[in-house]
Order: sequence, then C-alpha cells, then structure tokens
Amino acid sequence: MTEQHYNPILYQSLSNGPNQVYSPAQSSPASLVGTPATSGYHLGHMAMYNGGVPRYPVQMNLAQKARAAAAVARSSGLSSAVTITDPNNPTKNTTINGEGADKTGGATGSNPQQWTTLDLGGMGLKNVSRELFRYAFLTALYINHNNLHHLSPEISRLSGLTILDASGNKLTSVPPELGMLSNLKELLLVDNGLVTLPAELGTLYQLEILALEGNPLNESLKNLLQQEGTNAVIIYLRENCPVPLPPPEREWITLEDDSGASSGQDTFTTFCYNILAENYATSQMYGYTPSWALTWEYRKELILQEILAYSADIVCLQEVELGQYEDYFKEQMKQQADYDGVFWPKSRAKTMPEKDRRVVDGCAIFYKASKFDLIDKQIVEFNHVALQRPDFRKTEDIFNRVMTKDQIAVITLLEHKDTKNRIVVVNTHIYWDPVFKDVKLVQVAMLMDEIDKLSTQWAHLPVSGSNVPSSTSGKLPTLICGDFNSQRDSGVYEYLVKGSVPQGHDDFGDHAYGTYTSEGLSHKMTLRSAYSDGVELPFTNFTPTYEAEIDYIFYSSNYLSVLGLLGGVEKEYMSRVVGFPNAHFPSDHVPILAEFKFRSQSTIPKGATPNFGSSGSNNHNSSGNRNSGGGNSSGSNNSNNNNSSNNSNSNNNNSK
Repeated sequence: MTEQHYNPILYQSLSNGPNQVYSPAQSSPASLVGTPATSGYHLGHMAMYNGGVPRYPVQMNLAQKARAAAAVARSSGLSSAVTITDPNNPTKNTTINGEGADKTGGATGSNPQQWTTLDLGGMGLKNVSRELFRYAFLTALYINHNNLHHLSPEISRLSGLTILDASGNKLTSVPPELGMLSNLKELLLVDNGLVTLPAELGTLYQLEILALEGNPLNESLKNLLQQEGTNAVIIYLRENCPVPLPPPEREWITLEDDSGASSGQDTFTTFCYNILAENYATSQMYGYTPSWALTWEYRKELILQEILAYSADIVCLQEVELGQYEDYFKEQMKQQADYDGVFWPKSRAKTMPEKDRRVVDGCAIFYKASKFDLIDKQIVEFNHVALQRPDFRKTEDIFNRVMTKDQIAVITLLEHKDTKNRIVVVNTHIYWDPVFKDVKLVQVAMLMDEIDKLSTQWAHLPVSGSNVPSSTSGKLPTLICGDFNSQRDSGVYEYLVKGSVPQGHDDFGDHAYGTYTSEGLSHKMTLRSAYSDGVELPFTNFTPTYEAEIDYIFYSSNYLSVLGLLGGVEKEYMSRVVGFPNAHFPSDHVPILAEFKFRSQSTIPKGATPNFGSSGSNNHNSSGNRNSGGGNSSGSNNSNNNNSSNNSNSNNNNSK
C-alpha cells in the first residue's frame, strides 16, 4: 500500500497569557503565530494511515505526548482566570456566563484579526464558561490537562469544530451531544476515566483520530480501537445506537377557513417529496446514517407509509427510479389507495440497456383515481427543448453547460370528476450544482415556456361530456411542484414569483443564452409559493453540510387559494439530529403538503392583469396534526413524521 502522508494543520491560537502552557497541539510558541504545528499528536498518528502499522503503538504515542505536555503543565505557573472575549468582534459589554447570540463568523472588515483556534490547556480549569459555547466559528478547541469532571452538552453548539482535545482531565463520561459535532476529525480524550463511549458518537463520520489511551475502557471497545482503529469504533457505535423516539407529528397550519366549501368538492391537497433514489443513498454520501436505515428495503416502506398517511389527492415525487416505479410504487399506490400515476425517467435512460435504465431516476405524478381523470400528459426534456430554439444554437454555453444535463419535467392535465375543473400539474427536478446557477435559471425558463404553450392549448379543449372549453380566459389553474435546488434569494425563485428577471441578472454570470440573456426573462402567470407570508419552512433538505428550503409548490394565485399547509419538524427533535436520512426520515429531503381551493370563476376577471404579490395569508394558525400516523416512522413503531425547512442547491449528490 502506498504511504499516505498526513499534512499538519496551520494553527492560529489565542494565547492564555504570560503563563501560557502549550497544549500538545503546540510544539513551541512559534505555533501561536500560524506556523505549521508539528505536534507529537499529529506526527504520532501518521502510522494510522499506513495499513501495515498496528493501531496500539499509535494510541501509546498519542498518550506519551499528552503526558509529556501534562508534566510541563504541572511545573508551570497557572493563570488564575481568563476572560473569554472574541477579538473578531469585540464589544464593550461582555456577557459573563450568560446567554448571548452565537458567533458564527470570523473577523469583520474593521477588525482584520482572525482566530479559529482556542487553547485553554494546562490551566487547572474546573469548569468552562458557557460563553465559550457561543463561538461557533471555532475549528479547534484545546481544554486538555485541566481538572474538568464533565463536558457540558452545550458543546454541541460548536458545530465548526474539527479538533477537540480534552485529554488529561477527570472525565468519566462524555455527553451524547458530542455526536452533533459532525465536522470533528480529531477527538483526543487521553488519560481520563472513560469506561465507554455514548453510541451517539457514531454520527462522527468524518473522525480520523480517536485517542483513548489511559482510560479504563471496557475490553470490547479497547480491543476494537487497538485492532481496527477509529473508523471501526465509529461504525460500531453508529450501527448499534438505539433508535430515539420519533418526533411529534407535524402540525397542520390553517390559513383560510374552508367551512364554506360545498362538501369539499372544490378543494384538493398536493404532496411534494424528493424521496432520495436508492442509487444515491450510499454510505459514502451519508456516512452519519446507520447502514440498515439506508437500505432501500427499509426506506421504501417508510416512504410509502408517509405518502399514504397524508393521503393527498395529488402526489409529486422526485428521484423515483424507473425500476422502483414499475415494481413497487405503481402497484402499491394503486392497491392501497387507488392512485393512478404518470412517470418519466431522465433523458439518459433512452440510450441505456434495460438493466441500466432501471436505476435511472425521474419524476412521478400520482393522483387519486376517485377524484381526478387524466386528460393529457407531456414530458419536457430540457436538453431537447434547448436544441429547438434557434437563438440557443449560436451559443457555446448551451452545448457546454445545458446540453450535458438531462433533467426533465412531467406535465399533466387533470380534470376533477365532480366539478369538471381542470388543472395543470407539473413535477420537476432542477439541476443541483450551485456552480451552475445559470443552468438552473435556463431550465426553469424553458419549463415556463412549455407550460405556457400547453396551458394555452389545453384551455381550448372541451370538458368531458360537453362542448364547453376548459377555460374562457385561455389559461388554466396551474401547480408547479418539485425540487428546484434553489433558495428564495435565487434567480429561479425570483423569476417564478415576480414574473421576470433582468438580462443582467447575477445568476446568468457572463454566459450567453440567446434572448434569455439579451432581453431577460418574463412570464405572465401569477405564481406564488404555497409556503409564504410567515409560514416558510426552515429547510426541506437537511444534511450536516447543507440545510435549506429548496422544494416548493408554486400555484397560480388567480385561480387557486391556499387553505392550509403542513408545518415543520419539531425544533426540539431537530436539535438532536445531525442530518437526514435517519431512522425516522427516509430521505435527505422532507415532504411538503398544501391544501388548495379552486377559486370561483366569477372571482377571476377575464384577462386579469397578473398580480405578483406575496403568497398565502398572514392569518394562519396551528390546528393540530394533519393525519394520525402521518409524518414519522421509527422501526416497528412506524409512526412516520417528516418536515421541510432550510436550504438551497442540494450539494449532497453530484449525480442527482
């Protein structure tokens, strides 16, 4: 095996004062000014990267360095007190051991001094100030060789930590909340009183160094660490961590009273969910998730339970593999809830052999056969549509950036069985990479062009059993659902809800896309997001490295109104979650759900000017849970609960 070399880290440490005692991370005072730290900890651990070197000598080496530093500490004078202040953002009034806002940034323009490492080693500390846990910008914390008997659970607030050294203290346990520090690469706990580790540390999927020598560890844990190393310990903890209680069911938020609706015939619900394709759910991508919770056999049951529990009239799913649609969802949705469906895979499936194309994901629209009839369906292949535009053929960016992406959209025309109201339902999955903001915007612009063409065409079709056209205004109510991989400050969101973006929009960059970039984009639909006006979700995609609202249900507000929405996942539950998927949430996304009402035709002015105001209603209230059993699942409990919240540009799956 080729030897892999460990690169020392550059440290910028905060001096403890004139009686500074250097932690093992600091071989000399020179490390205080940013020179490479060549500590015994790091050099001693090199052997862990060489396949033929036993782990036990590594643990001994780490322990020897820790003890040497402790000896220096005992022979040095100790500072009696240290006031913890943030030089990146100094203030006149400092809160001592009180509640304050978390500090997440570095230095400001007015104060260029920056530090991300804090060394409090060898100071005889018996407690650590709560003020310290506000400094979320810290990447390295040394509290080694003190007299600490416990670590506060609040240490989980230091989410940026990559190095934590608490060696040479009097710890008999570490808090389970330590598992929330998913960015940790080095956890040094030499010479304490630890007998075991909490199973919650199994979420430390990026951990490279776990130093535990000098602790009275139980034999199984000790042998596992010595014989197989850090990664084996983390895997063991992760796979054997007890499943926590599921979160409470997500609350239903009422925006408008629907008591006046006649038997609910003019109302319907819409459910949107990126279910995480089996092909993307790998342990390399989701290393914090137990392997059993990543298996498709486990996840598909939770996904189906969740869909059926909410019992929406229209269901839009993204990342559905062709094989899973044909073999599982199509059959189960029909048998268990009388759903009919429409599905198309991404464009690449057309050129693949049967075995390979079965794992290509795409978009599916299901609808209750008891409530809607399918009138027509179309697929929009963005790379194919781009070739049909003469102005696009003249630009290299189309061929280099757009044509290489095979995202699609599925567009259907549904007719309500009782009221004969017709509605255009769109389901799409826009390209994921934040580097390609221009491609996202172009894909959505092409989608809007296609929706406009089809809506105009379908509006003139007669309703079932008559010669009356579907719409006298030439347009139809429209829902656009999907994973847009775009946050609310993106060009995609701005274009959809405001109706236009200028030719020089930042998301276009310096790329050229015919009239899209020379004239700007515009559409005449009155689109709004169902989740607006104070009921935005903090996320719909949640992982350790990415948290954002990127899934939406847009609706034409001149034809539809929102009656209610599915709320978010409980904050208390989320405070203990590193990322999705997990035992309760089978995808890295959470579903969103909205109830709509067809507006009376008498209230829709013919040829009305589009109104691009904000969506929803400010008068909303929480009214309990939408469905018992809908939202959360945990093993045999199967009470499945899911939510949406914060994020944009899902950077988890570069193949999505």
